[in-house]
Amino acid sequence: MAEHAVIMAGGGGTRLWPVSRRRRPKQSLRLFGERTLFQLAVDRVLPILPPERIWVVTAEDQADDLRSQSPEVPRDNFLIEPAPRGTASVVGLAAITLHRRDPECRMACLTADHYIGDVVAFQQILRAAFALAVEGDLVTLGIRPTYPATGFGYVERGEARGEFEGTTAFRVRAFKEKPDRETAEAYIASGRYSWNSGMFIWRADRILPELERQMPGLYGGLKEIEPALGTPQERQVLERVWNGLQKQTIDYGVMEGAKNVSLIAADRLEWWDLGSWERLFDIMKPDSSGNLVVGGNIRALDTRGTLVFQQAGEEPRLIVTLGVDNLVVVDAGDVVLVCARDEVESIRRLVEQLEREGQDKYL
Repeated sequence: MAEHAVIMAGGGGTRLWPVSRRRRPKQSLRLFGERTLFQLAVDRVLPILPPERIWVVTAEDQADDLRSQSPEVPRDNFLIEPAPRGTASVVGLAAITLHRRDPECRMACLTADHYIGDVVAFQQILRAAFALAVEGDLVTLGIRPTYPATGFGYVERGEARGEFEGTTAFRVRAFKEKPDRETAEAYIASGRYSWNSGMFIWRADRILPELERQMPGLYGGLKEIEPALGTPQERQVLERVWNGLQKQTIDYGVMEGAKNVSLIAADRLEWWDLGSWERLFDIMKPDSSGNLVVGGNIRALDTRGTLVFQQAGEEPRLIVTLGVDNLVVVDAGDVVLVCARDEVESIRRLVEQLEREGQDKYL
């Protein structure tokens, strides 16, 4: 009953545009030093798992770049999804692959585009989750809310499940969709809710029956793909079946209706979903004027509460802000974004507009 890590690394991250693009998605960015977000995700599990038990599910146009970033992970451990179909299909593809090797293996489904500040705590919690998964629980990692976020899903905790590797687990009463602000405030006031981190741990032989019960169409497609895995026909069969699979997240497609679900509180992780430029203010330490200045050729004068991010280049242009407050300024070389901090969630709409206009060179 071996332990495996499955790193889901196929997303695009349009809200970090213009730095995050189709050819260089969010997980390939260096936002915190010399390592990309994907490399940091691999780094977090290498101390507790050998490279041959680390798997990556990604898109075909990203695979070569990610392989070059993590040469220690075997080439055959990169599972290629022909097109984005949501995390339910990603989890399913990894589950049928690992189930063929070891039906009772435990698999941690992890993200490639989140920030985790306390790596040691993450490894301790992952060990606890693996221990709980032995008993057949579907395990999710929950984060204590620090503000009434409307962009995260929530998990309602029930009674204590027990201690595992020194960490307390709880039964899960319900998964809740992204709430409005009033509902989010009520969740926090109750003290029973955690943010859904999007990280899950389970046995392969436990998640597959849940997929069969709740998403029979997806499960049927996976069973059609399974006999071709590892054969010369694998790519052909995968491409033929994949686009017909239901497009859904594992959260909505399975976890909301799953049985025997438990939560491990992962409050110590210093975790953030890097869903927008605004999140950098939660992760990095602003200067005395509340500014974040990331880049080598920037001058922020009489500026407050502003992010100025400059992508590394051979000859970076000089960026100067003067007498402005609460802006986000991002220099991606061929594009400069300037927007109000409270408008960063609208970047997705801007990207959609560029797509409609056929401005593919900027996407």
